[in-house]
Amino acid sequence: MNDVTVRFGRKLRAVRTEKGISQEELAQRSGLHRTYVSSVERGERNISLINIAKLANALGVRPSELMP
Repeated sequence: MNDVTVRFGRKLRAVRTEKGISQEELAQRSGLHRTYVSSVERGERNISLINIAKLANALGVRPSELMP
């Protein structure tokens, strides 16, 4: 795992939990699969800018707020 993917995943999880949103709800809101969201949060995926934007939109934050 790459350090930046792990840090991004931790930040994503922190923002999601701060907002009281489950992985399943975030997946639904973003149009992504729950297992994909889970693997991103664990730092196992090199996520694309498009999916970062989808997740940020679903969380109601700017994409830059998800960057560690």
